[in-house]
Amino acid sequence: MRAGKIIIVDDNETVLKTLRLILSREFKTLLTVQAPTLLPALLREDDVDVVLLDMNFGTGKQTGGEGLFWLDRIREHNHPPEVVLITAFGDIELAVASLKKGAADFIVKPWDNEKLVHTVAAAWEKRQERTMRPASQVAYENERERSVSGETNMVKHFIEFFLKKYAVAYGKPFPSLDREVQD
Repeated sequence: MRAGKIIIVDDNETVLKTLRLILSREFKTLLTVQAPTLLPALLREDDVDVVLLDMNFGTGKQTGGEGLFWLDRIREHNHPPEVVLITAFGDIELAVASLKKGAADFIVKPWDNEKLVHTVAAAWEKRQERTMRPASQVAYENERERSVSGETNMVKHFIEFFLKKYAVAYGKPFPSLDREVQD
């Protein structure tokens, strides 16, 4: 079990309970909140490793704008946690915008439990590596990683998007790819 601190933000209580159940097997400390307005207070201590953040709060809002707003607020911190965005209303443009703004990853609901755990764990590992390196090395690697990592993540999201799109279109189960195939 990882000693990481994860905050899950979603306005749907059932989603919060489900995510807590899934991630509690992997992480020691999980906080769940229904309102992103609580994030500034929760992030004051710089001890949060990952924020799993829904992108839409409130009835009728499906643009992802709220998630992007809170991603920007989180990234303004001196030692920001990694942010994994999650939404039921995702598309390629929103995923790309999220990654360009600094999200560690992007998950579309309904999610695959194994992929969800892997994604949050990868974000946690990235945060751990970042906190253990000298600041100059981190700055250099972050700058270098922006042009390479964003492209890699975008390709993975394109693959997942099209696999899901055609699985739904042809009434087939969503296929899963081995990690080796994804790489």
